Amino acid sequence: MIGIVDYNAGNIKSVERALDAINAPYISAKTPKEVENADKLIFPGVGEASYAMSELKKSGFDVFLKEWAEAEKPLMGICLGSQIIFDYSEEGQTKCLCLVPGVIKHFSSIWKEIEKPCSLAFEEKDTNMEENYFLKVPHIGWNDVTFSNGGSRLLADIPSGSNFYFVHSYVIQPDEPTTIKGFSSYGSMVPAIIEYKSISAFQFHPEKSGAVGLKILQNFAS
Repeated sequence: MIGIVDYNAGNIKSVERALDAINAPYISAKTPKEVENADKLIFPGVGEASYAMSELKKSGFDVFLKEWAEAEKPLMGICLGSQIIFDYSEEGQTKCLCLVPGVIKHFSSIWKEIEKPCSLAFEEKDTNMEENYFLKVPHIGWNDVTFSNGGSRLLADIPSGSNFYFVHSYVIQPDEPTTIKGFSSYGSMVPAIIEYKSISAFQFHPEKSGAVGLKILQNFAS
């Protein structure tokens, strides 16, 4: 059984519809007790980091998610849920869950700091940094994702370079580049898929990304 963490900061219905489409059993929960017997968790999210963290603390999910991760049970983060699993977010100067080492930065911060797209351990795409400030933020729409660092079992039967649906203004910056299993490009390299211990995180929305997104969810459920 998959548990969906419902903490008033995400479009839970879209995740539910996607799981219905692949016939995966699930329960949506507003309290940790409702999912304490789940086998796997999906941690979605849309909105602002500090608000999301306050809602997690109110419900007790902040402690529950830390204990879940420490037990190395499968956890999938989606969009905001892929960000606040890290240590800190520039959005609202927010201390996050500290499940994965790294920080979350606004696109503008990254574009100011770097002189080339990324120093990560995979082939870089050419980017004209002077054009970054003409890109719209948030980054909304379909973008291709190149798999890296061995990929992931959750990407089985999905071609590298497939298109997925993104909506975000802030960017995952993990401490360890090898945790990045897929990346896109939007003025700079955008880590799009992260794996760390039992945690998988997707900056894009698998539940809104058509057949390839449903395949990720199916691989997670299996």
